[in-house]
Amino acid sequence: MQSENPLIADFVKLVNSAAGTFAGMGREAGGTAREKLREVFGGMDFVSREEFEAVKEMAATAREEVDALKERLAKLEGAAAVQSPADAASGTAAG
Repeated sequence: MQSENPLIADFVKLVNSAAGTFAGMGREAGGTAREKLREVFGGMDFVSREEFEAVKEMAATAREEVDALKERLAKLEGAAAVQSPADAASGTAAG
């Protein structure tokens, strides 16, 4: 058995309306904050994880190629150093 007090009914309607309004304001504030963060972080040129991993792999490959070329150059310089004294003794000019 409920009493039909108009004052209480109006108060309940007011509280329900306020709760709905605050919930809507919260959703709107959250959406606005997300949009602002996208703008801020979008201007900072961040890269995705996939792009980072791809560049990391390219750098590792380049590093391996540089190491291989360094070894090859050292071998070639070693071979040139071995031939240079013989060329100097026979009197022929290198180059």
